Amino acid sequence: MCGIFGYCNYLVEKSRGEIIDTLVEGLERLEYRGYDSTGIAIDGDELDSTLIIKQIGKVGALKKEIAKVNPNRDVTFVSHCGIAHTRWATHGEPKQVNCHPQRSDSNNEFVVVHNGIITNFRELKTLLLNKGYKFESETDTECIAKLFKHLYDINYQNGHELDFHELTKLVLLEIEGSYGLLCRSSHYPNEVIATRKGSPLLIGVKSEKKLKVDFVDVEFPDESNLGKPETPLIAANGKAIHSDDNNITVTTNKKNPSAFLNGDGNSSSSHDDNLLPIAANEFNLRYSQSRAFLSEDGSPTPVEFFLSSDASSVIKHTKKVLFLEDDDIAHIYDGELHIHRSRREVGASMTRSIQTLEMELAQIMKGPYKHFMQKEIYEQPESTFNTMRGRIDFENNSINLGGLKAWLPAIRRARRIIMIACGTSYHSCLATRAIFEELSEIPVSVELASDFLDRKSPVFRDDICVFVSQSGETADTMLALNYTLERGALTVGIVNTVGSSISRATHCGVHINAGPEIGVASTKAYTSQYIALVMFALSLSDDRVSKLERREAIIQGLKLIPSQVKQVLKLEPKIKELCENKLADQKSLLILGRGYQFASALEGALKIKEISYMHSEGVLAGELKHGVLALVDENLPIIAFGTRDSLFPKVLSSIEQVTARKGHPIVICNENDEVWMEKAVDSNLETLEVPQTVDCLQGLLNIVPLQLMSYWLAVNRGIDVDFPRNLAKSVTVE
Repeated sequence: MCGIFGYCNYLVEKSRGEIIDTLVEGLERLEYRGYDSTGIAIDGDELDSTLIIKQIGKVGALKKEIAKVNPNRDVTFVSHCGIAHTRWATHGEPKQVNCHPQRSDSNNEFVVVHNGIITNFRELKTLLLNKGYKFESETDTECIAKLFKHLYDINYQNGHELDFHELTKLVLLEIEGSYGLLCRSSHYPNEVIATRKGSPLLIGVKSEKKLKVDFVDVEFPDESNLGKPETPLIAANGKAIHSDDNNITVTTNKKNPSAFLNGDGNSSSSHDDNLLPIAANEFNLRYSQSRAFLSEDGSPTPVEFFLSSDASSVIKHTKKVLFLEDDDIAHIYDGELHIHRSRREVGASMTRSIQTLEMELAQIMKGPYKHFMQKEIYEQPESTFNTMRGRIDFENNSINLGGLKAWLPAIRRARRIIMIACGTSYHSCLATRAIFEELSEIPVSVELASDFLDRKSPVFRDDICVFVSQSGETADTMLALNYTLERGALTVGIVNTVGSSISRATHCGVHINAGPEIGVASTKAYTSQYIALVMFALSLSDDRVSKLERREAIIQGLKLIPSQVKQVLKLEPKIKELCENKLADQKSLLILGRGYQFASALEGALKIKEISYMHSEGVLAGELKHGVLALVDENLPIIAFGTRDSLFPKVLSSIEQVTARKGHPIVICNENDEVWMEKAVDSNLETLEVPQTVDCLQGLLNIVPLQLMSYWLAVNRGIDVDFPRNLAKSVTVE
């Protein structure tokens, strides 16, 4: 939910029109995340001024507002920093004054875009109101902007001119909650701050010259010199030379090179006739250069930076990205990227690597499909294969999950496995719980992350906690992960997004490799999570002779899944017809499943609810007689899973109870099943035939008809499939 995008150019000439187009296009790439308003902040016509343009509604509404404001698009900037945002309302209803960017005052001295929630914003707002600040919006974000100004003014009045990242550290000390934010200021022209805590943020780098190194150093405060006056040596040409035991760095004081003087205002001699010593901290000096952006001859390097909450908005411009970690403060200025931390943690990484994205722009475009959801449903033959590619040796029936291999002995010794997830990811855990227990003989519990936290469920050191998330940024799942890490459990991440918070925080894990998923309703990520979890279970049992035959059957079943999914997709015309006729204008729907298919029933019901806004409920077929049967009549549409497995006789009995009460179910069954062919004639029921596979894999095929059904129910009702109301792709707030 919400989307952040920023663009900085240094010594790369761009017109204001080009900058606006880059920001707006970045927001368009973030539309899938769910939002209700948009906005941008760029340089104004006056020196060091900021122009804010924002509007409720989609990005198209923002384009109209920009045209209405009609900024001069022909003005050229050699260096510039712009920020943009798509907002999903948490504090304050969607209206123009609540849109981001939020500002500190009428002069736009500090402007902020923010994802997340500030939990102590009421206390901050009360403090700032008492200081005389007037608030324009109902948002928690406005407190951040005003806090920047308040702390800047206090320090400036006391004669302390703070660097932008130093000011940011003071601000972050005062705020609590989750955030991913960008800040720009008229006091720090052509500079931008990016920082995160519990909300994703990455920085793309585009430069014609190859970077010196593929990482950025993390800059920690020099704790050895805390409390000690530092006396850097300043060159008369305006460059500061600062040395310590490890390195020598050079920085220009760009604000006032002539100020390199003693406290008495006179020149001072030193070890070199060209050097002038000054009192420590008297002037706003920067003591470091970023190694990645040093040129061979020391001359400035033209560079562009793209800041975003999602790689999909950056990939058009560059594949070189750096993922920020919680509490990182990224400061971009003079064509350099610096990452600061407030303190040095034990074992903390000293660098942030600049990675190369493997996704292609074509992967996040719709292509010939009308909606991203439809495209992603049809990508499942490929995405399921990609999840297995390089990991399963079908000839030798072996599994190799590199991210888990070293940890498997410890996982096998576990007292229990706890699977923790939300929504669709939770259903993938339910779908594979039985095969985990069968193959590993370890008790498995499946938990909704929010409920797991609410109960403060006991966790022990010999527990294995598995966290499943498409985005790897789900707020409740991340909080549950932190909870289990504090209690010493071994954690495993099953995620789709490389570099996400969960993938970095867990001890080990598996990337499902489903590719970018843009549609809010998860489809291909579900089937890839399902397969990844099955491979995990198979890996746990590869030392058990008693499970050898069962493992081989499952592995050979996995081999056929991509082609079988392709076969199921051929049912679309029949499903479309059912949605146009039998299911048209219905207000409610029951989906029956048992055993492995109960998770399919829950997931199918969720898809129909979130996309078509039709009430649907997944029901455990064995519980039909315990209340649900009262709903059954000739009018209630019912879908039932009747595919072959060990529970088939019991499922058959449940469906017969439905038909005995004048129900007309739609049965998802295996191809050429004589039982259902006969009953289709006798009981006036519809069938959707899918290929047969191993019982624990059947849910991979059975869910596809329900994905298609939810899609066509929504399309027939004129609903925006990719952007269902009130929902967001990545739930990054609690």
